[in-house]
Amino acid sequence: MRSVVLLSGGLDSAVSLAHALREGMVKLCLTMDYGQRAATREISAAAALADYYDIEHRVVELPFLREVTSTALVNRSTVVPEPVDEILDDPVHAKASAAAVWVPNRNGLFINIAASFAEAMNCQLVVTGFNKEEALSFPDNSAAFVSKVNDALAYSTANQVRVISYTQRLSKIEIVRLGQRLQVPWRLLWSCYYGGRTMCGNCESCRRFFRAMEAAGLAGY
Repeated sequence: MRSVVLLSGGLDSAVSLAHALREGMVKLCLTMDYGQRAATREISAAAALADYYDIEHRVVELPFLREVTSTALVNRSTVVPEPVDEILDDPVHAKASAAAVWVPNRNGLFINIAASFAEAMNCQLVVTGFNKEEALSFPDNSAAFVSKVNDALAYSTANQVRVISYTQRLSKIEIVRLGQRLQVPWRLLWSCYYGGRTMCGNCESCRRFFRAMEAAGLAGY
């Protein structure tokens, strides 16, 4: 099976890329730039991963998405939530954090863009990096979302491109363990909402990443 991989350079998408390579041929990695704080670092990480695996990498710029959203991921005047580990899995806090970093129809848009590339390149799959933890507060990470998207893609693509997420039903810890088995180059990843010199360690993305790495015995990578 040939695939196009949506690659942000973070944990889930990096492990999904490695898994996709085990399952078939990856023709292209796509990274989206919508003016997010971490855009430069995400693009750099994704490019490094694509180069590591010798895959073509392309950045798609979506300036309009920045214009229509007030998300903390884009709006520098809005505070990015920094939950402590004790409340990461609390449903109330998780939903509040998700609302602060929500981007209108982001995953729906990204998938449809990737599906256009996939159809044009005669690829059967679009690979995404979703996970069980964040599906609880982000409905566009859920298995139900992927199922409905695939229903629509059966009509909107001539070759019936499908979305698949190899990490869909896994927790972050399970994703790290899968990544270890697939020998993912951890040093190349960027799993932070910010775009500083190093990952902040305090945003939700960092918290989940470092908690999983520590639990898997990889605290120092």
